[in-house]
Amino acid sequence: MPQDQISTPLTKDQAYALVDAVMEHEDLALTASAHENEETGEWVFEATCDSPPDIGAFQALAKSVLGGEIGFSVAPIDENADWVGKSLEGLKPVLAGGFYIYGSHETEAPPEGVVAIRIDAAQAFGTGHHETTTGCLEAIELVLQRKKPLRPIDVGTGTGILAIAVAKQRRVPVIASDIDPVAVDTARNNARLNGVGHLVLDVDAEGLDHQTIAGNAPYDLIIANILAAPLITLAPGIGRIAEQGAAIILSGLLSTQAEKVLAAYAEYGMILRDHIVRKDWSTLVLEKA
Repeated sequence: MPQDQISTPLTKDQAYALVDAVMEHEDLALTASAHENEETGEWVFEATCDSPPDIGAFQALAKSVLGGEIGFSVAPIDENADWVGKSLEGLKPVLAGGFYIYGSHETEAPPEGVVAIRIDAAQAFGTGHHETTTGCLEAIELVLQRKKPLRPIDVGTGTGILAIAVAKQRRVPVIASDIDPVAVDTARNNARLNGVGHLVLDVDAEGLDHQTIAGNAPYDLIIANILAAPLITLAPGIGRIAEQGAAIILSGLLSTQAEKVLAAYAEYGMILRDHIVRKDWSTLVLEKA
């Protein structure tokens, strides 16, 4: 399906406020983000929408949130371009939570005492460079210092990096699910490349709606690095599939959204154990009480 990118320059606070507002309207955009232009220092709001986007709805929402008239520009997205791959080519290795994430272009050997994971740029999210992924890797290390999970699941696995990290550390089967078939194939290939293809079970699922996910519940470690709105939607389902004492790692949310996500999970008996903040992003480590 054709997609468009809608954007407008704003202040940092305005951009994040509009991201929060847009993500509460699931029918308005597929994703929304705020970022700083490294060359100009200008902050930009961007959203990806099915084509054509509802400009009037964006303008009305921006006016209610920001109190003024906002003009948006729209550009079509080339559905055949590997934008993720293009943007990530040549990135340096990342060390997070005892995990060393590197691409095939890296020539130096991994440092001693780390768990090395090879992840190349691909059409799926998760190479270890974004603050949400590094936060999750650090959270995994924290959890594995306290617990020895036997039934982990990674919801919204992307490249499979987090499922692979758990599989390499614990040497137990890990379910890795994603709504995107491209991500499922990518995660499967990455698991094989990292020697844990026999441990990572990849499933194509919308949220938790899959017989494999239901049939293997309850889980003692649940990881979901997605976005704040779907995390809130998944709260009752995660509450159902988490066993007592389970660790739940949530990321993909801005720090300004953490309180709302925590409130949603508190309703289902999950309490905060650790809160990792990286720039504007939060990773929450919960436990089912």
